[in-house]
Amino acid sequence: MMHTWFECKIRYEKIMENGMQKKVTEPYLVDALSFTEAEKRIIEEMEPFMSGEFTVSDIKRANYSELFPSDEESADRWFKCKLIFITLDEKSGAEKKTSTQVLVQAADLRDAVKKLDEGMKGTMADYQIGLVSETSLMDVFPYGERNDKPEV
Repeated sequence: MMHTWFECKIRYEKIMENGMQKKVTEPYLVDALSFTEAEKRIIEEMEPFMSGEFTVSDIKRANYSELFPSDEESADRWFKCKLIFITLDEKSGAEKKTSTQVLVQAADLRDAVKKLDEGMKGTMADYQIGLVSETSLMDVFPYGERNDKPEV
């Protein structure tokens, strides 16, 4: 199933450890069909956790082709990974490289690379890892296991 990911930034007042209130903006990733649906979904996902007012301050498309989530409690960060697929052009015999970005949930950088390799195990194409970097994403909200995307 193809996913369209949207990065939604939520702005709200957070109570800090010292008791002071501070306005913060946090990014989240939502699977949706449109900007309008992304805004609706992030509001629905965040409302139960917010005690005060919050606003969706920004929504933009995020270019991820695959998501590798983890059930491990220590895997509390999200890493953006650039994969470079290497194929041979049948006519010219030249090596062709195409890149894509995936998102991996892991505890740290080494764990992200390990989980990425595990997730790519069944892949027939040759690939290289071009980049692995930690994102500032707080959480990711894909659609559930069942196909609950609205009919278009």
